[in-house]
Amino acid sequence: MKTLFVALDFKTEQETFAFLDKFEGQSIGVKVGMSQFYMSGPKIIEEMCRRGHEVFLDLKCHDIPNTVYLACLQLSQLPVKLLTVHTLGGKEMMQAAVKGVEEGPYQPQILGITQLTSTNQTQLNQDLGISGDLQSSVIHLAQLAEESGLAGVVSSVQEVSQIKAATSERFLSLTPGIRMQTNATNDQKRVATPEQARLAGADFIVVGRPITQSSDPVAAYQEFIHQWKGSNN
Repeated sequence: MKTLFVALDFKTEQETFAFLDKFEGQSIGVKVGMSQFYMSGPKIIEEMCRRGHEVFLDLKCHDIPNTVYLACLQLSQLPVKLLTVHTLGGKEMMQAAVKGVEEGPYQPQILGITQLTSTNQTQLNQDLGISGDLQSSVIHLAQLAEESGLAGVVSSVQEVSQIKAATSERFLSLTPGIRMQTNATNDQKRVATPEQARLAGADFIVVGRPITQSSDPVAAYQEFIHQWKGSNN
């Protein structure tokens, strides 16, 4: 299951498929976010799947329960593996998302966004008005997500082991913000290496610019895969 998803944060379809052309004949995991989906719509998902890629559709749905239900019902018409919703939408909203997916033909797994990897302690308390420490907030939201029927959550590597301890064995963890030690952190504050994610027990990781902006994306991808899978894989 240990899938690495490449975040395809390109400005045009041409750039997206020029990148994927470098992986011709390979099946890789790809993350399609809001910018890609709003630009191209479902057709870009269908083309990626036609090429044999595994798609993580990261739209972070967050609205009233009925709206999220209808959105997830529509999104489950697409052949994607994972969808995301915001856990801060609450239990009723997350349950509505699960209901929507279960009524669709593809039934992707839903992961809950806990706290974004760009969020730090000061922002949590001052900007969002949430008291307590960041890790406690993440653990609480992860437990709420499991109670609501979600398959897992998205969190930083720093919280993975605590999430695993606080939830059931089948509950999944996806970690963005993955970098090599030599890569810039850009706008993400809580980052880690693929090896650290593997050792923490993460089930999926997301890597963006260190691969997509590399001078040799295929070689960079293979380097990340090697460290993510470990020497025995």
